[in-house]
Amino acid sequence: MAAGSPPARMECVLRGACAAMAAAGALLLGLSAQTKTVLFIQRKAVPKDVQALWVLIVAASAAAGYHVVQLARCLYMSRLGVAGGGAGCRRLSRGITCVTFLLDKGCAYMVFATTVAALQACFVGLVGVEALQWSKLCNIYTRFCEQAAAGMLCSMLAAGGMAVLSAFSDRELFRRRRPGSSSAGDGGARQCARL
Repeated sequence: MAAGSPPARMECVLRGACAAMAAAGALLLGLSAQTKTVLFIQRKAVPKDVQALWVLIVAASAAAGYHVVQLARCLYMSRLGVAGGGAGCRRLSRGITCVTFLLDKGCAYMVFATTVAALQACFVGLVGVEALQWSKLCNIYTRFCEQAAAGMLCSMLAAGGMAVLSAFSDRELFRRRRPGSSSAGDGGARQCARL
């Protein structure tokens, strides 16, 4: 993808937005805590109480870091104006494209799966499960639940943006595989298999 092309600029914008949303989700979840007195005992609700929330915090933080690194790579490549280069540069570029393709897919799946798992776990806290005698907790820890919901919304938006970004990675990877392309070669998935 040419460095100054509209798809490249769009990728940079999307990477920045994904990094910001994932970081916001991780911060909202990580900093949410509420203390309440229940039957003369002070209880504190923190994300570590719900294992799925803690996993989502770690996943969203890792995704934010990954997208910041990828954003820096995008900006560096656009500053250089790199579109091709010699044969060694094209092979390195194909390798980077394959790794980016795999990491973008994995990152999107990881954030989406952990967000859905956290939503399921928090839904139990919202409505309770009478058959298991699990009572509702969100009527007691309202602020904690609202902050967790905002964090999960940010994470879900980040996962959606990451899914769109993985389409950019798909396009870039399989564009290199086209025989008529200027940077064609063995390219595509066969190059990923060799790595």
